[in-house]
Amino acid sequence: MGEQQRDGHSGRGERGALPEEARAWEELVATARRTVADGLVVGTSGNVSARVGDTVLVTPSGVPYDRLAPDDITGVDLDGRQVLGTLVPTSELPMHLAVYRSTGARAVVHTHAVHATAVSTLVPELPTIHYMTAALGGPVRVAPYATYGTHELAENMLRALADRTACLLQNHGTVAHGTSLSQAYDRTAQLEWMCRLWLTASSVPGMSPHLLSLAQVEEVGEKLRGYGQQR
Repeated sequence: MGEQQRDGHSGRGERGALPEEARAWEELVATARRTVADGLVVGTSGNVSARVGDTVLVTPSGVPYDRLAPDDITGVDLDGRQVLGTLVPTSELPMHLAVYRSTGARAVVHTHAVHATAVSTLVPELPTIHYMTAALGGPVRVAPYATYGTHELAENMLRALADRTACLLQNHGTVAHGTSLSQAYDRTAQLEWMCRLWLTASSVPGMSPHLLSLAQVEEVGEKLRGYGQQR
């Protein structure tokens, strides 16, 4: 998964970026860099994408986020054909495209967050340790392990994401989507925090953390529908 040569010519992505794509790329790069700064990924692990119309902008494979520039914009159509740029898209492209084809998502964030990945190796579903479980659509499921970049992994992920906005990938990491990059990122951070909380509470010798019932989580879900500034 090395870096694609910047001066290579692949015959792909010959059209120029539209203004809205250029703006989305700038936000995408900032979000990708934030995942590193906040400790959710190491190096070039993880990836970020955003949908603009029928074009999916995505981080390229093996390129450190701090090196990405406006001219490095990388985009594909919903069938995975490259329409912008010459850098090879992330190897996890099947996972991103699966989300866009199956949901109304406009952004996807995938990380290798430490606490979330640890939880993915322990349980089939994150225990309901906190009421913010409701903000992700309900108890967060763990998608069974499959090799990265495969359609099998994408299919496992979609099943885990049914009626949810985030899931864990067994022995791998996290996936969260949203109507914007900021929402997808916030859901990723919330999931990592809840995983850390459960691991911390579970580590107390001789004690088991109290968990919320599904009814309690659903009650919060109803309240969250009216939360925040309503337009």
